[in-house]
Amino acid sequence: MTDLFSQLAAWLTSAGQWAGPEGIAQRLLEHVEYSLLSTLVAALIALPIGLFIGHTGRGAFLAINLSGFGRALPTVGIVTLVFLVSGLSMTPVYISLVALAIPAIVTNTYAGMAAVEADAKDAARGMGMTGLQSLWRVEIPLAAPLIMTGVRLATVQVIATATIAAYVSFGGLGRYIFDGLAQRDLTQVLGGAVLVAALAVAVDLILAGIHRILFRHRLT
Repeated sequence: MTDLFSQLAAWLTSAGQWAGPEGIAQRLLEHVEYSLLSTLVAALIALPIGLFIGHTGRGAFLAINLSGFGRALPTVGIVTLVFLVSGLSMTPVYISLVALAIPAIVTNTYAGMAAVEADAKDAARGMGMTGLQSLWRVEIPLAAPLIMTGVRLATVQVIATATIAAYVSFGGLGRYIFDGLAQRDLTQVLGGAVLVAALAVAVDLILAGIHRILFRHRLT
């Protein structure tokens, strides 16, 4: 076990391992690209849905149950299915990652909107605000902490799952895991897993810090 950790440390700190088109730096950039693009697309789809459900109260059952659907989603199965239809491309990966991220964003957006007190909405209407004005000026600002929590959860989930890009012969940090398994190179497998975990933790800490800065007045 000591030898394994020594080999892992040497693998992670080797200058040669970080350089080149298949180096850690390049794989890390690919992984971040896949993850951020997927989360952005998911947010563009999920936020309007969550806001609509939270504002109107219609479709609440869908929003509540999407969380369980997201946990049960067979990501690799979706990749395989779309791959068979569309052929070799990043499309199956992006579709799967977007589908994975949508439930967390919709559910938390709805939860944030549902948590807005009725008195605040009544006060907005009493001031003569339209439904749209109340949504943008009152409900969304009050629901923002939970909405951002949903985006944060989705981002971390996507980062942890973006290794599937290597499943269809593309890059990212998952390349080390799949190649290591194929080559029976345990050091490479562990190295890839450690890098994915470190990236997920780092992004989560960054988003948590942004959350605290943006909403520090809510905590006092």
